Amino acid sequence: MEILAYGVQSDERPLLDAAMERHQLRMLDVFLTADTAPLAAGFPVVSSSVNDALDSEVLTLLAEGGTQLIAQRSTGFNNIDLNAAAKLGLTVARVSYYSPYSVAEHAWTLALAVNRRLIRSVNRSREFDFRLDGLMGRDIHGLTVGVLGTGKIGECFARIAAGFGTTLLGWDVAPNPECEALGMRYVGKDELLADSDLVSLHVPLLDSTHHVIDRAALALMKDDAILVNSSRGGLIDASALVETLRAGRLAGVGLDVYEEEADVFFTDRSAQGITDDVLARLISFPQVLVTSHQAYFTRTAVGQIIDATARNIDDFALGRTNENTLVPAG
Repeated sequence: MEILAYGVQSDERPLLDAAMERHQLRMLDVFLTADTAPLAAGFPVVSSSVNDALDSEVLTLLAEGGTQLIAQRSTGFNNIDLNAAAKLGLTVARVSYYSPYSVAEHAWTLALAVNRRLIRSVNRSREFDFRLDGLMGRDIHGLTVGVLGTGKIGECFARIAAGFGTTLLGWDVAPNPECEALGMRYVGKDELLADSDLVSLHVPLLDSTHHVIDRAALALMKDDAILVNSSRGGLIDASALVETLRAGRLAGVGLDVYEEEADVFFTDRSAQGITDDVLARLISFPQVLVTSHQAYFTRTAVGQIIDATARNIDDFALGRTNENTLVPAG
């Protein structure tokens, strides 16, 4: 089949080439928007990335151009208007599973980096400033770690936390027995936020979890707590987080996602800068570390994502659905 893949990172190209060798594949590094959707005319399959914008307008343009399948290369699909896709007769598939270790390990990378002030330390050493002033962190051993969302990724994060020798608190719609076996105690969200020294977010972005960390939630957290988000940007009210940091609260914040990241992340803005004042302010705080939605970006995880995407396309070509199908053929 003829496939047009949008938002392809350079490291993805050889993996996509190998997985799609039986198809005719064209790869673009630009994102899918209303302006770039016409490029897909004549391609029955479009493969999208998590920061592509597949709203009703874009989906209509794709359908008019002959696209039949949207094969998203991610687990999240909040960027796709599924109702519009169904009305247009478009099939939509995603990747329901890839290595949870990739995200959990990156979440801990962020937590450890902000705790031990690694970015400030590295910047200093590049200027041959080897003072220790302002670099003191804390032992993770003995801290209380709160995990919001204890699915596959949250469980992996909790296993790493248990290895450090922490007290584990969890919050979810239902307890995970594997986490309970690690000694995790499930509590209400307010209790978790108030008692935790480190809070990591691993819940999906739903109406019920949008801004689950809002101004009131931030007020409950300890002044010296660490907050990490490697799930979805919309889980945190970024403006409220800026206010909290300006008040001198929170010892560290590690963000791999941001609620308005779509027009910024995965792009080079080094020459022109960014116009998002909230993101610029967050990055300016010395205790904040922002990475560009790269938690999933390991060879293992990306390989699994691409293999699953190839299977979704093969199944569609054979008239089959699978566990990754969000909208079946109309």
